[in-house]
Amino acid sequence: MTDNPRHYSYEVYADPAMAERFEAMRFGGPIGRLLAETQARQILDGLSPIAGRRVLDVGTGTGRAAIALARAGAVVTGVDASREMLAVAERRAREEGVSVAFTPGDAHRLDFADRSVDAVVCLRVLMHTPDWRASLRELCRVATWRVVFDYPSLFSAAAVEAAVRRFDPAVEAYRVFAPQSVGRALDAAGFHVVAAHRQFVLPIALHKRLNSVRLTNAAEGVFRGAGLMRLFGSPITVIAERDRRQAA
Repeated sequence: MTDNPRHYSYEVYADPAMAERFEAMRFGGPIGRLLAETQARQILDGLSPIAGRRVLDVGTGTGRAAIALARAGAVVTGVDASREMLAVAERRAREEGVSVAFTPGDAHRLDFADRSVDAVVCLRVLMHTPDWRASLRELCRVATWRVVFDYPSLFSAAAVEAAVRRFDPAVEAYRVFAPQSVGRALDAAGFHVVAAHRQFVLPIALHKRLNSVRLTNAAEGVFRGAGLMRLFGSPITVIAERDRRQAA
């Protein structure tokens, strides 16, 4: 475990009630489904061909990404620090008829050998984890080929929300990232970015309040056409690959 086991990112998700309502909170409603479906498509495209690949899903939560990967033919292990979340993930996998090995673990110290899997997926984790650089090093250490992760951009509306949340104990705080900092951390681990997908210019919370995929697609299409998405879009889903000299 991390040196700070009482960090909110561990305490919040150790609550069985939170584990049960997590899926509806994060991916409920039309915008939640849009976010999940878009990111699932990006992951599957980034790891294609997926059948037979050994994939580790770090911070699997209730198993959404792990189940989607297994359904596509990957050999998947899901890791999470919360046993309560893993219990929900195991139940969901059984209900959906897919095979995923779920196991407790911490992103800062993964109990996997160097380059022991083909790829690692890590969604909505680095924004919360106490030491994101240590966690990213671990993702890269165990991956032979690619890592896929996401983060909210420093140069986006998410930065304002993140700042506000730090003063409100009733909501979960998170950090934002400068893409340059992420790039440097990947470079130090022997990886480089091969694709970076940005999803929204407007805050996700605003889109959820509007509650309309049609309005969301229309508004974000205008921003994309104006060139604002590549500057201010967030979250950013990164597909990074081990450098060829490192892979040899």
